[in-house]
Amino acid sequence: MKFPGPSMSFFKKLKDKLFKSSSRLEEGLEAIVGDAVEEAGTGVETAPEAVDSPGAPEPEPAGAPPTAPEPAPPEPPAAPVSTHAKDMRSKPNEADVAIAAATSPSHEQTAPAPARPGLLGRMFKREPEPSAPRRVLDDAMVESLEELLIQSDMGVDTALRVAANLAEGRMGRKLSVLEIKRLLAAEIARIMEPVARPLPIYARKPQVVLVVGVNGSGKTTTIGKLASQFRAAGKSVVIAAGDTFRAAAVEQLQVWGRRAGVPVLTAPEGADPASLAFDAMAQAEADGADLLLIDTAGRLQNRTDLMEELAKIVRVIRKKDPDAPHNTLLVLDATTGQNALGQVDIFRKISDVSGLIMTKLDGTAKGGVLVALADRFGLPIHAIGVGEQIDDLAPFDPEEFATALVGLDTAP
Repeated sequence: MKFPGPSMSFFKKLKDKLFKSSSRLEEGLEAIVGDAVEEAGTGVETAPEAVDSPGAPEPEPAGAPPTAPEPAPPEPPAAPVSTHAKDMRSKPNEADVAIAAATSPSHEQTAPAPARPGLLGRMFKREPEPSAPRRVLDDAMVESLEELLIQSDMGVDTALRVAANLAEGRMGRKLSVLEIKRLLAAEIARIMEPVARPLPIYARKPQVVLVVGVNGSGKTTTIGKLASQFRAAGKSVVIAAGDTFRAAAVEQLQVWGRRAGVPVLTAPEGADPASLAFDAMAQAEADGADLLLIDTAGRLQNRTDLMEELAKIVRVIRKKDPDAPHNTLLVLDATTGQNALGQVDIFRKISDVSGLIMTKLDGTAKGGVLVALADRFGLPIHAIGVGEQIDDLAPFDPEEFATALVGLDTAP
């Protein structure tokens, strides 16, 4: 079962929220390509419209009588191409085909249809600006791209891999900013595609979903949104307010519970969270609930006592059901940047994380950390959040994320 699908309004919101990331990337790409225009011998050129055509007629002197243009001689018929010659042609890269089609002066007549339908296919049909400068893709440009991607918080390893894959087979080609953005979006989407998976729903009742994360990552709000969305999809849901140390977290869940029509099980302030989780499983089983969402107290990954408490919750849950929790969702705050990688490392050891939800993409200029997470861990990314409203949590779509991250527009 999937979360309700993202609409174009969510994509627009995602693109607007990721403006800090996309604008930084765009500014960096423009600097990489544009700065070289001022230097001689860098291989930068502009589109043909900006260059004087050889053999153009000299302007007539003032006052000279107009002369009728000479008719153009008929063009000779084009020589047919043999079948053998066609077969000898190598199959080009799909992204290269799209860029070549968009930049060719006669692409309306000769450009083949994009091989990949959908968002990227529509995106590749967009034409670059006629006067856009272009720069030869060389080693210096690749190094500049690597530095830019590292600054967008992709991490060193991922940035090097993305830049290398973008450059493969394209060294020596002249590229504009728009063409580089398209190639980046395609490469990012390729990395993200395998991890874009919905939260799996099992036949077992109740399916126990443990939600973990550090302080302030957005766990409580995310649980409320999940409960509301699953309830709207026809699932019976129970929430366990396992953050027994923070009265505000319990109250927040109760607000979401009333809004979604979902019961919220609580315990006295300071009670043992593991005991509450055990009792909540028994109650959810008695009620025949489909899902039990267990909130946990926010904890720092470098506090061993708090992490041990989380491990205790998992041990107690498994006394009731050896296979529980059936899902362990780690909620990550995008504004933490590369610290998110360390959080995944620690929480995987303690609670066997099965999937990720990334929140607060609206508050960061470093959305590239999600690419680093996908590249390094390969954990499913179930959903992303860009705000506090119920529709601000949506399934993770790799193509839309990549497009928004690099600042491309979708075709109308």
